[in-house]
Amino acid sequence: MNLLIVNPNISESVTDLIHAEALRTASPDTNITMATAPFGVAYIETRFEALVGGYATACAAAEHAGKFDGLVVAAFGDPGLAGLKELFDVPVVGMTEAALASACLLGQRFSIIAISHRIEAWYRECVASNGLSSRLASVRSLQEPLRDIGSVQEDHAARLEELSLQAVRQDGADVIIVAGAPLAGLARSLKGRIPVPVVDGVSSAVRHCESLVALQPGNTREGSFARPPRKPNAGLPPALAQLLA
Repeated sequence: MNLLIVNPNISESVTDLIHAEALRTASPDTNITMATAPFGVAYIETRFEALVGGYATACAAAEHAGKFDGLVVAAFGDPGLAGLKELFDVPVVGMTEAALASACLLGQRFSIIAISHRIEAWYRECVASNGLSSRLASVRSLQEPLRDIGSVQEDHAARLEELSLQAVRQDGADVIIVAGAPLAGLARSLKGRIPVPVVDGVSSAVRHCESLVALQPGNTREGSFARPPRKPNAGLPPALAQLLA
């Protein structure tokens, strides 16, 4: 099985974090290929940045078209996910939807631990778009400026653990979701330190994508996720234009 994992932001250090967690999680017979957004921002924090990241993900994935059995969008908030599901005839899984699915299998109410206060409103919207607002206990986030996006876990380890404990003891969370690719792998270090299950988006997305590929559910030929219709276009990268042809 071949999985393509795309980091929708331009930070290679975050791609390395994603890759390491994916390798720890994937089945032995799963081959992982990584791709980093060819343009965009260092890390996605706003709706507009997610818009850019979604298009960057489509461009990056198009370069690998026909070479993967499943696609993982490795940014919390799942930038471009619905459109990518239309474009590719393989399972496409986002970190958010995968983490939410895992959390819902482990408990009734979940809390999200995020890296930025600015992200909170958008994350709530993402939960709502998945129909799970009633199960969201809270979103808690770091308030301090980030020194480097690749070192968030090391720089803020104690605070991230404290936020997780507050979500459990003050907000009533049954499950903690550590949100965002810069926190990939953090759930492993928090295991046993937090008195409820802790869910990682990257590992959830990889495992859910593997399951969907193995299930061989078939492709969408009709309905709202059918491929985009052919029509004139201009200015698209050649690989993306070819997919739409």
